[in-house]
Amino acid sequence: MDIDQLKAIDTHVHAEVSCCQPPDLFAKEFDEAADKYFGTVLKQGRRPTIPETIEHYRERKIGFVMFTVDCEANIGRRRISNEEVAEFAQNNADIMIAFASIDPHKGKFGAREARRLIEDHGVRGFKFHPTMQGFFANDRMAYPLYEVIAEYGLPAVFHSGHSGMGSGMRGGGGLRLKYSEPIYLDDVAVDFPDMKIVIAHPSWPWQEQALSIALHKPNVYIDLSGWSPKYFSPELVKYANTLLRNKVLFASDFPLIRPDRWLEDFDTLDIKPEVKPLVLKENAVRLLGLRTEA
Repeated sequence: MDIDQLKAIDTHVHAEVSCCQPPDLFAKEFDEAADKYFGTVLKQGRRPTIPETIEHYRERKIGFVMFTVDCEANIGRRRISNEEVAEFAQNNADIMIAFASIDPHKGKFGAREARRLIEDHGVRGFKFHPTMQGFFANDRMAYPLYEVIAEYGLPAVFHSGHSGMGSGMRGGGGLRLKYSEPIYLDDVAVDFPDMKIVIAHPSWPWQEQALSIALHKPNVYIDLSGWSPKYFSPELVKYANTLLRNKVLFASDFPLIRPDRWLEDFDTLDIKPEVKPLVLKENAVRLLGLRTEA
């Protein structure tokens, strides 16, 4: 990446449509409920492919981190291949970075996959969604995965707080919000102090927990995905402007929220001029190790 030519780096972008396998419609109702919840605008009546997403971000000169969510055990839907995401990132390294997602229920076999993805496919981090994957972040079954991630010094992103997935469905689609309470990440931050942990989203209704953990643990960051900035709490804005100014990341949750909308609403916040470039790009540059002098 030519960092200086990028306007921003979006650290939370989803791969939604595979180019290598037919869509698995087993859990299509979850997508439809999420689109309704977020008011997602779908072009051509569907979510974008990975190449369409790449073009969307390249046109805007915004770098991005992309991943899928492997929730095969809990939801039963086949994931998009981590290798597919990684191959697109390798072929579009000017704009894209690949993270992988591995269901923690895969245990040591999942840890083997993580090592292979890092060594053979250049994956630069990992994504977890405790609510969709059905586990507490501090469950020891996930620790073999964390050990590999920590060994290679890579970041791990964890969904936190309320979930648009399952919202409005009967019984919430069987998804349990308790798994994404941020406090369980405090244990992970203690047990893996050299693994960078990103608490994804404003963590409503547990926002103060996330702020506290990020303040207390040097290896914990917060990404601002999944919400329009105009809905950020005053507490979140205050800490983003001050004590957490170096640990808060621009993130959209594309395609559910598009970067244009996020950035437009971010401009309405009372963010100090010297803090904006940190949130929009420089904190991500440091987190991702994109240049040693950052």
